[in-house]
Amino acid sequence: MTVDTRFYAPLGALTLGEIAGRTSATLTGDAGLAISGIASAANAKAAEIAFLDGDGKTPPTLSPHLKAVFANPAMKAFVPEGVAVLETPFPRHAHSVVASALFRPRHLTGYGAEPISSLAQIHPDAVVQPGAVIGPGAAIGEGAVIGPAAVIGAGVQIGCNTTIGANASIHCALVGDHVTVLAGARIGETGFGVLVGPSGAEDAPHFGRVIIQDHVTLGANSCVDRGVFEDTIIGERTKIDNLCQIAHNVILGRGVIVAAFGGISGSVRVGDGSMLGGRVGIADHVQVGERVSLAASAGLFRDVDSGETWGGTPAKPIRQWMREVAWLQKQANPKKSG
Repeated sequence: MTVDTRFYAPLGALTLGEIAGRTSATLTGDAGLAISGIASAANAKAAEIAFLDGDGKTPPTLSPHLKAVFANPAMKAFVPEGVAVLETPFPRHAHSVVASALFRPRHLTGYGAEPISSLAQIHPDAVVQPGAVIGPGAAIGEGAVIGPAAVIGAGVQIGCNTTIGANASIHCALVGDHVTVLAGARIGETGFGVLVGPSGAEDAPHFGRVIIQDHVTLGANSCVDRGVFEDTIIGERTKIDNLCQIAHNVILGRGVIVAAFGGISGSVRVGDGSMLGGRVGIADHVQVGERVSLAASAGLFRDVDSGETWGGTPAKPIRQWMREVAWLQKQANPKKSG
């Protein structure tokens, strides 16, 4: 996905030679090639730089348009001929250095003295309650209500008849019609992306968005993180309870139900109509099919096919889990003899 300039201000292109100098990477390729964007290796376009970081055992998915990539020695062998390579032991860190040199998140640059920017577009029939802050380039649709002390970041789009609760904050997001965001919710913050750099653990910058489709409800004090490069997407009529965490690059389908304290790790996919009970946790990159039910407090670590019901930690098909629980109870409480 190309970086959305409504949310990230471009700072100008860099040549691969300049990038090599900034990151101390060893360049093999055209030093004059101009780079103006960032992306994942699977989705990179010609003027975008990506990274490959791994142990060299699994071939990565590469975009046919990829022209330049950071790679560690183990992953360098997977780079096709004709693609410029910047070799470094810390490819993701180097990529983040370049990302921060190419783009600046607009919501981090301040809003000036006016709490409601003169560059925002607010429909005459929208209601903006006291203390709300609306950034430049934001758009508020007809019949929308922005609650007290809510923050609508630069470039954020709020659809018609959508209600944003008190003290909620929304950045780097496109929000549809008839959406309800309850008090204290946080949409569009960075996810828990941690990378290894020369000095140890560092926060990974995020340059994606959050897309919230029509008729979604997001509970009080719940969080939906924006994507690293691609989008976090909440499908229409999905209902998320209070105190839930939806991590970066998650895609929830239509009509998904997530009960309180649910935690969904990065890059998870949940199919249409699935239901997650309270305190359900899903590990990163797991694929959940359509109409799946996960019992309360389930801890899911592997993919689930459509239509199944699972429970337990680690989660497994519900009948298997119930049999195991019943067996364990019998072993822990044997009948007294005689």
